[in-house]
Amino acid sequence: MKLLAGATAAVDHGGSLGRARALFPRAPQPFVDLSTGINPHSYPLFELPATALSRLPEAARAHELAEVAAHAYGAPSPANVVSAPGTQILLPRVASLIAPGKALVLGPTYAEHARAAAIAGHAVSEVDDFEALADADLAIVVNPNNPDGRVVAREKLLYMAERLRAKGGLLVVDEAFMDVGPRRESLTGDVGQGGIVVLRSFGKFFGLAGLRLGFALSDARTVERLETQFGPWAVAGPALEYGIRALADIAWQDEMRASLSAAAARLDALLARSDVAVAGGTTLYRYLHLPDAGGLFAALGERGILLRHFADRPHVLRAGLPGIEEEWQRLQSALAEWAVRRDDQAKEAM
Repeated sequence: MKLLAGATAAVDHGGSLGRARALFPRAPQPFVDLSTGINPHSYPLFELPATALSRLPEAARAHELAEVAAHAYGAPSPANVVSAPGTQILLPRVASLIAPGKALVLGPTYAEHARAAAIAGHAVSEVDDFEALADADLAIVVNPNNPDGRVVAREKLLYMAERLRAKGGLLVVDEAFMDVGPRRESLTGDVGQGGIVVLRSFGKFFGLAGLRLGFALSDARTVERLETQFGPWAVAGPALEYGIRALADIAWQDEMRASLSAAAARLDALLARSDVAVAGGTTLYRYLHLPDAGGLFAALGERGILLRHFADRPHVLRAGLPGIEEEWQRLQSALAEWAVRRDDQAKEAM
């Protein structure tokens, strides 16, 4: 068990081009930003009705979003869905649903969960053993996990939820990447049992992260508690319009899942040419574990290609998907150059 000291401190994440420019001031631009798990092929933009910007969001439109989200995610009913301006804002509110106690996060994983639990007053630790979560008052699992793509089976999660519920605890499952994960392992259909909160992100799969839209799915009483905290007009008009249309567009979603699978396979093959093995991930990001992770991060960064690196895991990188063909070609060239340099250095060391 790893006690997380200073867990309320802000954590560096991928996606900061300002930080990339500071790290690699001589890199060619624009950067190819592969440091996030955001779909580079966003849901098609469309013309918004003027009222989405000029008027406060209508309650009926917000309810329609909850209905569409409940259907898309497989929740029992719209009463089991609360919409929010991104899942990030939900984290400390969800952690505050139970009195401060012992929070355990199945890690290593997305650092914001530990930070949010600490902000809510919990004593936070990270564990690498799923069964250890039974000792928690608040247990947090990211499924599929970020960054390694680990998936915990639904049956195991339901059993853990039952154990926690029996003592007044709460299981939080962050399914931010379940849109590209094994959806049979999702707990969205089970939230009515109580003692479970499932988080779903809109921006990652639909490639509209700047829209700031996310959802918490739980039993109706818990949803009501969260909605009371947000009050009216929590979700902006443009986010309502995009959420309603995109979540209902099943054909686009199915086509995109197939496209992302093909792109992930292409990225794996490209990495393999430079003897970089993929150790996990999802079809939105690949998890790399290699001795010279720092060297690869720096080499690509100097070529204007940004990967996600982790200060506390020096041998780990996460690589998102390139978008346009030019980005693929830039990555291929930079990887080949790095591999030649690596092999030359290895020969010199012999």
